[in-house]
Amino acid sequence: MSYQVLARKWRPRAFDEMVGQEHVLRALTNALSNQRLHHAYLFTGTRGVGKTTLARILAKCLNCEQGITPTPCGHCDACQTIGQGRFVDLIEVDAASRTKVEDTRELLDNVQYAPTAGRYKIYLIDEVHMLSGHSFNALLKTLEEPPEHVIFLLATTDPQRLPVTVLSRCLQFHLKNLSIDCIAGHLQHVLGEEKIQSEPPALRQLARAGNGSLRDALSLLDQAIAFGNGQVMATDVSSMLGTMERNDVARLLDSLIEKDGGALLAYTKQLAEKGLDYDEVLAALTTLLHVIALYQAVPDAEGDHDYSQEQIAAWAGALTAEEVQLLYQIALIGRRDLPLAPDPKTGFEMALLRMLAFSLAPPSASTPSSKPTGKRQKSEPASRPQQTTSQVTVHRDTQAPVGAAPCGRPGRHGGLPLQMERECLPAEALPDKALTFVNQKGDTLTSQDWPTLVKKLPLTGRTKMIVDNCVLTEASQTHIHLNLDEKHAAMLNKDQEATIAEALEKALGKTYQLEITVAAVTQETPADQTARKQEAQRNEAVANLQEDNTVQALQNALGAQLDPSSAKLITT
Repeated sequence: MSYQVLARKWRPRAFDEMVGQEHVLRALTNALSNQRLHHAYLFTGTRGVGKTTLARILAKCLNCEQGITPTPCGHCDACQTIGQGRFVDLIEVDAASRTKVEDTRELLDNVQYAPTAGRYKIYLIDEVHMLSGHSFNALLKTLEEPPEHVIFLLATTDPQRLPVTVLSRCLQFHLKNLSIDCIAGHLQHVLGEEKIQSEPPALRQLARAGNGSLRDALSLLDQAIAFGNGQVMATDVSSMLGTMERNDVARLLDSLIEKDGGALLAYTKQLAEKGLDYDEVLAALTTLLHVIALYQAVPDAEGDHDYSQEQIAAWAGALTAEEVQLLYQIALIGRRDLPLAPDPKTGFEMALLRMLAFSLAPPSASTPSSKPTGKRQKSEPASRPQQTTSQVTVHRDTQAPVGAAPCGRPGRHGGLPLQMERECLPAEALPDKALTFVNQKGDTLTSQDWPTLVKKLPLTGRTKMIVDNCVLTEASQTHIHLNLDEKHAAMLNKDQEATIAEALEKALGKTYQLEITVAAVTQETPADQTARKQEAQRNEAVANLQEDNTVQALQNALGAQLDPSSAKLITT
């Protein structure tokens, strides 16, 4: 018996064998169960997601000898002949090869005749968008009011090319691209039934190469089985697809983190020997950087990758969020510029050299020294300097202490320097003498100093909103207590509180026990102060407009009126 390819052998024969598309299956199942049938169905979606297969299963459901049902028996003559493509009342048409209006008219000449063997005469028109405009016009009337025994099933990969008049006459179901996990799980099931040995990373590579199409993934699986001589191994699949193995991507990122230019050039030479596509290499690197960025932002989020959680945590600890974003952007631009380079190898090497030139600082004593490879455990946080003084102090000084870091230059983990120099403050926020928070004995931090300190904290997003709506109620040698406006209580959680505590520690140079209490706040918060200043600026701008000679001339000449509410403050 001749060999049957996996894509045909494992084509679903019932709704419960379909992979994914639950939203479509639910609608069709309920319609069949309640006998609420439409005369025309349109299935859309990319190639290989099950449009034609779903139409054939629906034809079985409508013509099964057991009655109209979402679970056809699969054993009666109608089910058997539909599955074999021999059912006389299922007319399948390839619109790509029958585009002329004469073909459509010939097809519709037999619509009025009753079905020969089944309950319904079903017209399955595949790639219906290929029909000509005259063919659509010939089809419209019959498609809108067909005989009771006729049902149209249309399938297309490009619904935008269908006339609106056709779309309005059909029930449209869009089949989604299948996820990598969904495709990989089905491939694992197929190989288990076929009793073929495989590795999960190999199946995920095939699923990713399928690009949302289960049929494409099964075709690649056939090729991988032949390539691996009856086995599906990750190394063989990488060689077959011309893609990178995860260990290669890990080694590339490790060399970037270690700022090892020699290792990167040797790595580029190995890629040339393997014949890998440099665009695919940069694509694999951007995928890994996306996973790392996602872990840094939401550690509990589940990423679509083949790396262990320990590996991702190690890389996330070795790179700041800013460095990950910069590497990602350089890799994207490198992919865009590859066709413009003298040759792909030169373009790839220049992208790597840009990553070395603009991204990472050399390792210092305060950063972990171990390499973030696949065997490396989660890196420990950088050690913090020991503090010799014991009280938060506020000094009015215009000169930064000796040894202070350059203004605004972030440390290894993105924090600000412990000392805050005058140049770091916005010009409009500077008092006569700028506040500098250092760990020396002197005046205790007070609530009046809180808004200035808030501007210096390296916080963004929700955490920034929390501190902007807090007031300082107590500050001692070891303790800082804040009151959060109860209107913003929903934003606060333990993670946000820990982030604020870490930011205060970096800004003040000492660890404090932070306590945030939700309460009714009567004092002016930093957010209130900012809003008050902006409102004053807006009112001043409105007053200036009202006094402007040009505005007054327009009012006098045209009877115009100035709407003060339309004035908006532009912030930079």
